[in-house]
Amino acid sequence: MSTKAFQFKTIDIVQIALFAAIMAALGLIPKIDITANLPITAQSMGVMLAGIIIGKRNGFFAIVVFTLLVLAGLPLLAGGRGGLGMLGTGTAGFIIGYSIAAFATGWIFEKLSKLSLPVAAFIASAVGGIVVLYAIGVPGLALNTSLTLPKAATLMLPFIPGDIIKAVLTTVIAVSIARGLPEHFARNH
Repeated sequence: MSTKAFQFKTIDIVQIALFAAIMAALGLIPKIDITANLPITAQSMGVMLAGIIIGKRNGFFAIVVFTLLVLAGLPLLAGGRGGLGMLGTGTAGFIIGYSIAAFATGWIFEKLSKLSLPVAAFIASAVGGIVVLYAIGVPGLALNTSLTLPKAATLMLPFIPGDIIKAVLTTVIAVSIARGLPEHFARNH
């Protein structure tokens, strides 16, 4: 990363702090345990929102801040979980992948600037917030639970419908924000 990647204006710091807080607030929504290793949470939607609304760089750093707070022991994950011990659980790959997925979501959204806002937001949320996140999270699940990679991937199938709903909700939120702040989402077409 260039040194410019680490230069922050006041608005950047505010956005990063706000989205770290949004991730924490999404952790207040009760988790749903469908397997012993992974719960359904709303926090992956926070990853999508960060990438779409504040962009790849600020979205990445917002989720890094959130992740560091979790690993420092704050109980910010759904169900009041947190601490370094989370790195030994089935969710470790997802926790680590959150910031990368936020960056990917923002990057894809930026690259799709010629498409309409709803189409670009949905594609970026689905690819960055689901595909990229699963690409990191599933190997982490396999590693920390002694599952084979195919078995860990199969275990993720029940999560896909909910994650698609999160991508749709992210799109709806982005479109709503664009109505109030059209200059923030100015599209190049």
